[in-house]
Amino acid sequence: MPPKSSVQQYILLPSQGMQAYAGHPSPTPAGEFLMKLSSHVMTFAGMPFRLPERKSVELNILDSVHEDGAKLVELASGSLSDLRAQHPGLRLVPIVYYHTAVAPRPAIASGPQVAASTAAVKITLKIVSRKDGSPVAGAFVVAFTDFSEGIGAQGKTNSKGEVRFSFGKSSRKLERLYVYPDKGYWPLLKKNIVIASGKEIGLNAIGLGYKDSLRHFYGNSPDDAGAGIRVGVIDTGIAAHPDLVIDGGENTVVGEKAGDFGDNGHGHGTHVAGIVAARGIPPSGIRGVAPAVILRSYRVFGKGSDGASNYAIAKAIDRAVADGCDLLNMSLGGGPSDEATMDAIADARARGSLVIAAAGNDGREPVCFPASDSLAQAVSALGRKGTWPAGSTQSGNVAKPYGKDKKNFIADFSNIGPELDLTAPGVGIISTYPGGYAVMDGTSMACPAATGIAAKLLAAHPEIAGMARNQERSDAMAQLLLQAAKSLGFGPKYEGQGLAK
Repeated sequence: MPPKSSVQQYILLPSQGMQAYAGHPSPTPAGEFLMKLSSHVMTFAGMPFRLPERKSVELNILDSVHEDGAKLVELASGSLSDLRAQHPGLRLVPIVYYHTAVAPRPAIASGPQVAASTAAVKITLKIVSRKDGSPVAGAFVVAFTDFSEGIGAQGKTNSKGEVRFSFGKSSRKLERLYVYPDKGYWPLLKKNIVIASGKEIGLNAIGLGYKDSLRHFYGNSPDDAGAGIRVGVIDTGIAAHPDLVIDGGENTVVGEKAGDFGDNGHGHGTHVAGIVAARGIPPSGIRGVAPAVILRSYRVFGKGSDGASNYAIAKAIDRAVADGCDLLNMSLGGGPSDEATMDAIADARARGSLVIAAAGNDGREPVCFPASDSLAQAVSALGRKGTWPAGSTQSGNVAKPYGKDKKNFIADFSNIGPELDLTAPGVGIISTYPGGYAVMDGTSMACPAATGIAAKLLAAHPEIAGMARNQERSDAMAQLLLQAAKSLGFGPKYEGQGLAK
């Protein structure tokens, strides 16, 4: 193979899409070629494969979705044209990456403007529990001296709950102070605060009986809500948790073990899963929208990674559908639209499964892909004033327009546009998290709320759930979900058909 610097990864797709044989009684030329590659994968996995045709082309085959289906390969950039010439029935799709659809957090653009001679003067803040004064370790603290210019300092608290800033003074006035605990507490926002070394900042502990916006709109679902419906969470993996029952799943990240579908270290997928399917009983645990669903985990983010490839996502969609998942939750997006993911979504719909995706969190920008795909159900993030403790960061997400009820709003971070199908609670959501519970914001949280509602509706309509697994079934599921939605008065640009209900 050529040097790595001149090698690129591509997804090889047959012209028919993810399922090369679907509707074809015999293999197409592209399908036959992909089968040849599959044979090579099984026999010489990881070794270059030389095509014997007119011009020699070497492929390093990394992974395969199906024998005659999509392949992940490494290919010399100069060989691309030769491969197309030899196999015009193939589509070569570049690898792109998507990210979790959690709301962005303010961050420092530049450090404190202090003279070198005074830079040694440090201010130590201590972040503690407001309830008992115990230290809060691992909290991310952002101190802005000039918020509009992004000037200030940031850092994480140590085991004593302390974080140190070099402002060059023994005290400093901040325009804004943000504190984001890892878990167990509500995030905090303070404005126009003077800090000095030794100052303690108290955080509100998460109460599992607290009525956040998810519970305001949906309450606590009965034990049997969503019974019999299989939900696949395509995300960062789901950690073991007392409130969750995980039926199984798969890790589709190339180079990682297929059976390692637990948390990748970020906790996002665990939070998403709890919104759909947590089975706890408040106030000792937390309850999701559809606690009786059959929950499955499909990890598409590598260990410690914040990016998921379109190949991993397409393979996860295929596996989830093959495993009988009725609903696929995709709280991710932000990359360019790509043929592999579009094909996988289309194939899911053709095989009777419904994809529900997060609209994105770019501050009222257009709905991001894959939620913008016409065959996916796109969800924006709804919030409600008064569903978080005073001083929490969620107060900064309030923005016009307001609904018929003036306490309701579409979050300032939520993407909007004509592609929206639904809205659901996504501001200040309490859910499961590795080792406990956490509060998160984003269309990432609104998406599983809508998925939970879809599961409840589908479980209550066995005439639809029991249909043959084809496009007619997935269309009926989408129609059921959209026709049950309730307008909150924002208009289609902000809420689609309205609140998933």
